[in-house]
Formats: sequence, C-alpha cells, structure tokens
Amino acid sequence: MTNIDENRTAARPLALITGVGRTVSIGAGIARQLAASGWDIAFTYWTPYDRRMAWGAERGATDAIAKELAEHGAASAAIEADLSDPDAPSRIYDETEGRMGPVTALVMCHCESVDSGLLDTTLESFDRHFAVNARATWLLIREYGLRFRATPGTGRIVALTSDHTVGNLPYGASKGALDRITLAAAHELAHLGVTANVVNPGPVNTGWMSPEAQEEMAGATPLGRLGTPRDTAHLVDFLCSPQGQWVNGQLLKSNGGLG
Repeated sequence: MTNIDENRTAARPLALITGVGRTVSIGAGIARQLAASGWDIAFTYWTPYDRRMAWGAERGATDAIAKELAEHGAASAAIEADLSDPDAPSRIYDETEGRMGPVTALVMCHCESVDSGLLDTTLESFDRHFAVNARATWLLIREYGLRFRATPGTGRIVALTSDHTVGNLPYGASKGALDRITLAAAHELAHLGVTANVVNPGPVNTGWMSPEAQEEMAGATPLGRLGTPRDTAHLVDFLCSPQGQWVNGQLLKSNGGLG
C-alpha cells in the first residue's frame, strides 16, 4: 500500500478505536494509554452525534487528540464515520489500512445513547440504537476477522458495554446485544488467536451526568468517587497487552464496586 504513512514505526502495532470524538471521552483516554504503551492509533468519530447531545461538539478535538498521541510517539489517523450506515465499517478499514496498515487491536467505544423507556421509545430511536450499538459492532468485528493478518496470539477485540436498562431501554438492550456479539468472537475467531472481551466501565462522567447523578453514583461506590477514562484505559491496556492474553470471552466490570 503506497499511501501508508511513511512516518509510522513498523514495530508499533495498530489499534483501531471507535467513538473518539471528544478529548474527555473514554475512547480518547484509551487512545492515550495505548499510545503510551507503544501502539499506533486509528480512531473514528462522528460529529453530528455530539451536536445532538447536550454537551455539543468539541471544536478541534480530533486535532488535539492526535497531538497528544504524537507526544507518546504514536502515529494516528482520525476517520469520521457514521456507524448507522452499514457500509461504514468496511470503509473505516479501507481507510485505516490504506493510511496506516493492518489492524491488530479493535477497541469499540462508539455508541448511540438517548434516554427513553418502554413507553416513550420511538421506532426510529430503537432502530438507530441497534444499528450503531449492535449491528456496527458485528460488522466491525466481521471486517476485523476477515482482514486479520497479525501474528496469531496478538489480536485483541474489546468492546465497552453498559448495564443500563430502566429509563434507557434502547441503549441498554442494544448494549446487551453487543455483549453477545463480542463474546461470540472469542470462540469464532479462535483460529486467528484473537481474544475478545467486553468491559463495563461503570459510572464515568464524560459530560453526561447532572450534579445530582454524580453525587448519587459516587456515593454508591465503596471508594466514594466516579470512574475516569483513565480507569477504563488501564484495563483495556492490560487486555491488549501480551500479559492479558489469557483473559478471553469475559464480561469484566471495572466499576469501582458499584452495586
């Protein structure tokens, strides 16, 4: 591939991380940690989603994230992609491979998350949640399996999940589907030597919590605090490391002991 970034160090494996649109996001925290651990990073974002949310789009976020990754010696590529589009996963891999080479680790932090319950969820919202949180996860994993070329035993898949259900029906239900899709990969991609795990990061405030929710959730953890993107990043970093290879097919709660 003649258009692969010539500045990329061949010795650094490549991680593709989805859902890295804001500097305070869990995805951005994972990207920083993996970059510090010797990975190059391709990451996706979708600005129209952030515009729909209460926090809004963060101007200059992708450039700021790329600059931080470079400070850790990582080459990076930012790819804007609407994961509700079924063609987006294959395009993401085409662009990632064209710019940076083959992917060794797939870390999925993307989501559609709009609060609604059993009685007020719309068909459009329900379908969009499943398109982004479940279908895109399947398609990203499928592309990963079809294109995997790294050394057997080095491949990693990690997906972030949630146990929200009440008042958050389409999000929680679609994340439940994500769990099963990802855990299936631990067995169906075993011939590639790939591990696949799901991580529930617990209560991490990345701008979506009200002051009341922050107080309530912090008080519900034994340590009396909320999680941070760095907390989740440390676990994902371990799972992507050689030391994390024996952890496979698991749904791990990294939630500070939240009951």
